[in-house]
Amino acid sequence: MTATTVLTVNAGRPKAASYTNAPGGMTGIDKRPVEGPVRVCDPGPEGEGGSGLAGDAVCDLRYHGGSHQAVYAFAREELDAWERELGRPLPNGSFGENLTTAGLRVSGALIGERWRIGAGPVLEVTSGRIPCRTFAGHIGEARWLKRFTRAAAPGAYFRVVTPGSVRAGDPVEIVHRPDHGVTVELQFRAVTTRRDLLPLLLPAGDALHPEALRKARAYVAELAAS
Repeated sequence: MTATTVLTVNAGRPKAASYTNAPGGMTGIDKRPVEGPVRVCDPGPEGEGGSGLAGDAVCDLRYHGGSHQAVYAFAREELDAWERELGRPLPNGSFGENLTTAGLRVSGALIGERWRIGAGPVLEVTSGRIPCRTFAGHIGEARWLKRFTRAAAPGAYFRVVTPGSVRAGDPVEIVHRPDHGVTVELQFRAVTTRRDLLPLLLPAGDALHPEALRKARAYVAELAAS
């Protein structure tokens, strides 16, 4: 059995990029593995808080960072699959993820599922990553947003339930798994290409990213009124 671990902890520094529409033209998406322990905590509300990882830059607080997108994880196995499709190496951190994992089907995680990283933080799954213009520019592949969306393996955003420190090699333990079937993949499809799936998100309740929950409730109200 493959060990479930954090292969690398990745952080980005602000840098200028022509492909971003963030204020000041800066982005922190180019994340690289860092050594030693990294403190993880709740960064504060959306629009104000940035990354949950100390030393990691979030330059566009309009759409990124905050409590419900404090940490982003992506599976090394998915990076490997994209390497084969794109025909180029994708080092850990290439997709702007804070945690590159091994042995975990990150996009198959349940909304509200909780992970304990080593002896450090407890993180709770909130949503999948919605690809944006900055991500497309960073990857530099034709029709990237459509390709990434079609794959429906977006990796997962987390809120920080218990703060702590993480480092490369830490084991990942799933300490809570809800009894609904709302996966990251389902949530992603519902808010991108399959609006008809939105009602299926409601059993996840307040564990959902607030914007996804708002969309699901609005769609159900729309159906009831039609």
